[in-house]
Parts: sequence; C-alpha cells; structure tokens
Amino acid sequence: MPIDKSRPSQEQPWENGWAPDSSRAPGTRRLWLAGGLAVATIVACVTAIALNDKPVDDEKAAAREGQTLSDDETAGGLISFASPSASTSPTPTTGKNSTSPSPKTSPSASSSPKPQGSSTPHAPTAPSASPTKKPAAPKPTSIRRSVRSVNYPDRYWHVSNGVVRLDEPRGSESREDSTFTVVAGLTDSSCYSFRTSDGDYLRHRDFILRAERNDGSTLFRKDATFCSVPSTYSDAVMLESVNYPGRFLRHQNFTLRLDPYGYNTSSRSDFSFRVVAALG
Repeated sequence: MPIDKSRPSQEQPWENGWAPDSSRAPGTRRLWLAGGLAVATIVACVTAIALNDKPVDDEKAAAREGQTLSDDETAGGLISFASPSASTSPTPTTGKNSTSPSPKTSPSASSSPKPQGSSTPHAPTAPSASPTKKPAAPKPTSIRRSVRSVNYPDRYWHVSNGVVRLDEPRGSESREDSTFTVVAGLTDSSCYSFRTSDGDYLRHRDFILRAERNDGSTLFRKDATFCSVPSTYSDAVMLESVNYPGRFLRHQNFTLRLDPYGYNTSSRSDFSFRVVAALG
C-alpha cells in the first residue's frame, strides 16, 4: 500500500523543505483568457460594422442598375450600355455621313446632248491621246434634236437612202430627215439612242451608221446605243459604241461610221459633234 504522506505545514515552508512552484507567474491563465476575450470583442465589432455598411452599398448598386454611368464615372475608358426602353424607336439618320443611297449626279453640259445656237465653231484645244469616259448619266428624256459637225458647222446628220451622212440642210423634207428624237439607250438607259421621224433607229452595221427598223434583237439594241463622252471642243460630245468600246462615231467623206478614236484622220475633230435645236 502506498505510504500516505501528509503535506508539510506551510507555516514554516523552508524549514520543512517545501516551497511553492515559481516557474509560472501567478494569474497567467486569466491573462490569456482576458486577451482572447478582448480580441473576440474587437472582431465582433468590426464584423457588425461591415454588415451594417453592406446593405447601403447594395441599395446603391440596385438603384443604379440599368442606368448609364455619368461623365465622371465613364472617364478612363469605361464604356456603359443603357438598357433599351420599350418606348424607344429608331430615328432615321440624316446628314453627310448617312448611308442612304443618293441619286446619280446629273451630267454636265459638256457630256449631254443639248441645243447649240451658234454656228461658229469654237477654237479646239489640244486633244488627249484617248478620250476620258464620263460616269454614267441619268436616263435622258426624249427630245427632238439635230446633230451638227464641229469642223463642218454648216453640215448636219442627214438620213439619205438609209445611210447617215453630213449634208447641208435644204427643204422641209431634208430638215425633217436631219431631225431625231434622242431617247434613253435601248440597251443602256444611261446612254442614248436616236429615233427618226418615221420610227427607225440609227444603228451601226458594218461600222456604217444607218437608219433601220428595230427588230427587237439584242444585237440591234446594242448597235443603236451610244454613250456620250466629253469632247475637247466646247459644247461638243463624242459618241462611243456600247458593244465596241473604244470606237466612236465620226464622219469620213461625209459618211458617218464607227472607228477607233483618232484612226485614219488628220483631224480628231471628225469625232466631235454638237447636239443642237431641231431643224425640222
């Protein structure tokens, strides 16, 4: 059995050989508990403050949802997109940046057939090696006109025995044969066709300009269509074939024919004509 030793009397600890444990300061456990409680209190206070502030931020965010940012908020490269409104309707855009199609520009006086009252030719300027084509013009209206040579201002297009020649105007019948109705091109409405008083059309065949009845064929419509190109002579035009690009109407030995520009001539004015008021 263990020997029961009683605790020595503490009235005389040193004499009895007993001394209190001095390795741990008195009250250490209480200090740790108090410190832990203080830390927990601080954490609880901070948490409570954070929870109280959060609803305010949420309410602000909810109130601003679906709204665009202000100028100050969008500074620095931020991009905002506003929520579409049910009552919003598209508004057509107008102005110089509008992408809506615009009508074609009307042709200038130098590229469109028009009456010319003076019979005196203007002094020519030096022509270029090849004529510059003008952008397609709007559909021309039907008008009665006569066509006069630039370098032979007293001679006009005249239908004689089915062939178009340069002749001087004579009686009323001759003047009627020198008058044509200028209409939109049969195969290209931005170009021109010439109709005689009896319903024939001027067309090239074998490169000779003739007056013939429209047979409705594609070839005829192309042969009878000519596009206006600005001339180097004032108020004059050149007429280019639709199906033979680079070939223009010109007079040779007073007969109208189709040739490359400047071909076999000492004067390129043979290719230039003025569309003037009707003779008949």
